Amino acid sequence: MADRARQIMAAARELLDVEGPDALSMRRIAERVGIRAPSLYKHFPDKAAVEAGLQVQGLIQLAEELEAAEAEIGGEPPLLVLSRAYRRHALANPHLYRITHGRPLARTELPEGLEERAAMPLARAVHGDIDIARSFWAFAHGMVVLELDGRFPSGADLDAAWCTGCEAFARAIRDKTGPDIV
Repeated sequence: MADRARQIMAAARELLDVEGPDALSMRRIAERVGIRAPSLYKHFPDKAAVEAGLQVQGLIQLAEELEAAEAEIGGEPPLLVLSRAYRRHALANPHLYRITHGRPLARTELPEGLEERAAMPLARAVHGDIDIARSFWAFAHGMVVLELDGRFPSGADLDAAWCTGCEAFARAIRDKTGPDIV
């Protein structure tokens, strides 16, 4: 990626982080970079391409955070460790999370293998069972979105809810694979 394209993506990320997805316009991004909006089109054909670049950033960051968590699993249940990392990622980067996980994924714009890389820690934790992996991701995504949207009552013990969900999925894995696996 050329220096100017990196500057554009950095400006887009800053706008996203500070003001949210509604702030992402080619005009606002250009202002932040210090160029005129038409100049952006030399580097990105449209706003969707900028958003795709943000999705790449989001998936890379999530993959790195899940891989780091996976390396630290130790004696704790793997799903609990990964769910904490996933939740931390989403809560620390709510707008990036929503762009990456709340919209159609620009798969054709992703570097080869990135989506799989982000999914691999979970796939390993569920011993490759794609149905459990997808169900767990749906659980984690739903929990995060509800938390981001302030939908849980004040005082709700979300840590306990996450633990309960992780325990239920661990039981499902044990039921399919046997007690010695998880």
